[in-house]
Amino acid sequence: MIDIVLLVGRLLFVALLYLFLFAIMKTGIGLVKGQRKREKAWEVSVERGPKELRGVKMPVRGPVIVGRSPGADIVIGASYVSARHARFSIMGQNLFVEDLGSTNGTAVNGQRIAEPVALKSGDVVNIGDVTMRVRYE
Repeated sequence: MIDIVLLVGRLLFVALLYLFLFAIMKTGIGLVKGQRKREKAWEVSVERGPKELRGVKMPVRGPVIVGRSPGADIVIGASYVSARHARFSIMGQNLFVEDLGSTNGTAVNGQRIAEPVALKSGDVVNIGDVTMRVRYE
């Protein structure tokens, strides 16, 4: 009789241990998911340009190359765009855009740039007739 009581006690102990571990894992995963939701990130969205690009949104987590080359992250298939036209890059919490020596240049809020420029959320970057807006959300 005592053997049965000990067996039931062991099984209950193992079941409670598994429930405890499951509750800890569920709480840990919930905390990680919550951190990701609140994390802000930079995003580039195409507002005006070729029909196939309008509405495209790209999160910026590393360098983003814009150009005519098929290897670019945002490909603009127009003759006024250089193969590697501009680059968005993150340094710390800041987003920068730089012209990569293109023939026709890159403009931020209507001003042509010659060196890397720090962007603010809501700034507009123009490459020819393509308009891209950056957001920090």
